[in-house]
Amino acid sequence: MDTRTPRDRQATEQTGDGGSVRIGPVLLLRDVVLELGVDFAELLAEVGLDPKVLDDPDQTIPMVVQHRLVALAAKRTGCDHIGLLVGQRGGLNVIGIAGLLVRYSPDVLTAIRSFVRYRRTHVRGANIELTVTGDVSSLSWRSDLPELAAPDQTGDAAVGVMFNMLRELCGPDWKPIEVCFAHREPTRADPFKRFFRTTLRFGAEEYAIHFATAWLHRPVAQGDPTLERLLLKELEAAEERLDGDLPQQVRSALRSALLSGRARSDKLAALLSMHGPTLARDLKAYGIGLRELVDECRFEVAREMLEQSTVDIGHIAAMLDYADASAFTRAFRRWSGTTPTGWRTQRQRQA
Repeated sequence: MDTRTPRDRQATEQTGDGGSVRIGPVLLLRDVVLELGVDFAELLAEVGLDPKVLDDPDQTIPMVVQHRLVALAAKRTGCDHIGLLVGQRGGLNVIGIAGLLVRYSPDVLTAIRSFVRYRRTHVRGANIELTVTGDVSSLSWRSDLPELAAPDQTGDAAVGVMFNMLRELCGPDWKPIEVCFAHREPTRADPFKRFFRTTLRFGAEEYAIHFATAWLHRPVAQGDPTLERLLLKELEAAEERLDGDLPQQVRSALRSALLSGRARSDKLAALLSMHGPTLARDLKAYGIGLRELVDECRFEVAREMLEQSTVDIGHIAAMLDYADASAFTRAFRRWSGTTPTGWRTQRQRQA
């Protein structure tokens, strides 16, 4: 049974609202697939991509197509950690002009903030966030789109790319405190242990890398203020060309807001640099209300956490800003016709 809402289906089936990603990571996937002895051209044909798309590293493709390609590659190669293999090869080299800005930033903190700020020039439909909490900081990644074909593999790839980026910025002595994955521990975890060489946590709330805050104050070896200014101007112009419609912007911001307790209308409006009444009025012009968007996003995040993690129901309820587990259960039953526990059990049986 397809449990997505009509708006979920629209978001994942329409190129315009379903997110997009630069072709750079697909080029890395191609190299991995060819090394594993599979014809990559056949995979491209099956997902409807013209091989010529690989000729321009700044070309973008719909995120749903990228996920289908990754899922198909994992199936044909028989490699259940193909996302990790892709991520191991990535870094600043796959994020285009934003990668250049990061490389020429004066220090690690500025570099990461630029990476987060201009992420849309590399990927649309994913949220990247830097969180600083005392002596420990984290760089996290999560998809803004529901029901994609290969969330685990693309999440692993994103963590690998961020890991390499941080190591390039901080130097070879850099080591994270912990690396987190929003999926269950794989049957074969050795490839993860060999690459990251640190504490791994599976079944986490999000894909994230935790590291000592002191690293943020490190100067970047290639920092160049002149190149940084030029690249900033170019990226600001690129961002102006990427602005989408308001409901999609709200959906994107909501995932982050929900998980950080900022999903009230006034808080959400602030994230979008708007006043609460203005946000409500402008959304009404699109025929949708903020409460409807909040409920859609709560259902989406709840489904993902129930399916991809072992977090208990009470904790999920608290994260989604419900008074208690009972209130969350009632809302989930209204959305899906079953309880959160029933949903999780059903999905485990289907896996």
